[in-house]
Amino acid sequence: MPQIVIIAKEPLPGRVKTRLTPPYSPEEAAALAEAALVDSVRAVAATPAAQRVLALDGLPGRWLPPGFAVVPQRGGGLDERLAAAFTDAHRLLPGPVVLIGMDTPQVTPALLSEAGQALERHDAVIGPAGDGGFWLLGLRRPDPALLLGVPMSHPETGKHQLDRLERAGLAVHHLPELTDVDTAADAAAVAAAAPASRFATTLRELDRRSSTGPTIRRRSDEREPDRRSQAGPMNENQTDDPEPRPMSDKRTDQRKLSR
Repeated sequence: MPQIVIIAKEPLPGRVKTRLTPPYSPEEAAALAEAALVDSVRAVAATPAAQRVLALDGLPGRWLPPGFAVVPQRGGGLDERLAAAFTDAHRLLPGPVVLIGMDTPQVTPALLSEAGQALERHDAVIGPAGDGGFWLLGLRRPDPALLLGVPMSHPETGKHQLDRLERAGLAVHHLPELTDVDTAADAAAVAAAAPASRFATTLRELDRRSSTGPTIRRRSDEREPDRRSQAGPMNENQTDDPEPRPMSDKRTDQRKLSR
């Protein structure tokens, strides 16, 4: 049974989901980011795992339940931060690791369980994202070399990551494609696909409050061109921490050193 890692950023206005602004305000974008993170945390908490880890840029809040080990993100680029998250989780508990971001609130325990079971028969598992990136990566034997140098926030990040795994001779299992929430169009599509999620509920409430905000029912091709932006894979989690430092699995007021 693998451990599951979420790599995430504290949902603060102006620091998360900036591609949702406009049409949403920084505060509304942060509310959507927190809702997506809550859905992701709940899915991981409901999935059998050897350990649950949050690789966090910032401080944990009320959205984090007990049962998660918290480690600070470290590294510069996203490839470094992902590699460090795998390394730090593996250091806490050696064994297979499955990692997701905070941008796919529609993720389910069934998908996470499939990823974990795949690592019993494969060396790696990858979940492609609709923007060309990936929403999940699992490694039976985590190795920073499998991630470092892979171009991130690129339309073909997923392809480059898969090429790296295959060139290393790894047998890779493929999961279904999911949509990352980067733009307002993405938010509408994901909320429509998971209407019972905290994310969808939050989006509906925000849209009810605003006469200009997009609604869940609006199609993505009906959005105004100036409200679109290029999506990027797993790109909402940045930090510059020099060394890993595990925290307790309870919420803490200790801020980490400074995706």
